[in-house]
Amino acid sequence: MKVLVTGGTGFVGGHLIGSLRQEFGTDVDICLTSKSGETSLSDLPVVPLDVTDEAAVMSAIARFRPDHIIHLAGLAAVPAASAQANVAWQVHVFGTLNLANAILRHVPECTLVFIGSGQVYGSTARLGLPLTEQALLAPTNDYAVTKAAADLALGAMAERGLRCVRMRPFNHTGPGQSEEFVIPSFAMQIARIESNQQPPVIHVGNLDAERDFLDVRDVTTAYACVVARSAALSHGMILNIASGVPRRVGDVLDRLIQISGTKIAIEQDSSRLRAVDTPRFVGDAARARDVLGWQPRFEFDETLRQILEHARKTVTATSDKP
Repeated sequence: MKVLVTGGTGFVGGHLIGSLRQEFGTDVDICLTSKSGETSLSDLPVVPLDVTDEAAVMSAIARFRPDHIIHLAGLAAVPAASAQANVAWQVHVFGTLNLANAILRHVPECTLVFIGSGQVYGSTARLGLPLTEQALLAPTNDYAVTKAAADLALGAMAERGLRCVRMRPFNHTGPGQSEEFVIPSFAMQIARIESNQQPPVIHVGNLDAERDFLDVRDVTTAYACVVARSAALSHGMILNIASGVPRRVGDVLDRLIQISGTKIAIEQDSSRLRAVDTPRFVGDAARARDVLGWQPRFEFDETLRQILEHARKTVTATSDKP
């Protein structure tokens, strides 16, 4: 089996490699792409590829002829997409269409595993109910609307024969995730406080928001399950990947501080508040459980411990540099 992973040198890609190897062992040939051509921490080949370059995408797909493409390439965080809205549209929408068209032209039996986002449900989450795949798409930011547009475009192309599965993962985290995301941001601040590189005050945004957090390894396991079972999945299928458990952001911070054992004050920072912030965002992944046999395995408390430990190592390594 040949699997091409776009944007495979990033945070999620590193964990996805492990999930694919756990699922298939040595019976999988994995190739990663990166816009910059940066190297991977793994021993896998990395192909420079800008998914917005239609000719380059056509050439890459014709050359590698994958059985599956897991499409991770994109702007990972909401603030980054808001700051570069035009780039978000080019990468998330037209980059995805370039891949889909290349598949139809060169490898029509290939399955595109599109990594979208639970963010596409947007303001529908304000109803406070767990979101199923039938929930109305109502995105409220540039990241979500571009992911939703690509998701809908692939749904239409599935009607014309494109083999694809549309994944809608909810918040996922783990060691090595960027500080652009809330839990690593907390952990890095705590690690700096522990090492006396920051006063004992954590700066935060909205702590009352409730979010559906998953360990990134549970999410990448779901992606590997889709690859393994793609022949049995209908074209264009949508799958939420979620824990179904709402967690208050402030409670997550409190737990990290407890794990640290350090006395830390908390101060709200207006620059960290979002213009639109839904009070509760939680998904329903019953379909993924039914068709993939998937369910979260990692204990959230252990995930927090690992994120904090990684943050400590990062802060130590940074402080040791001349």
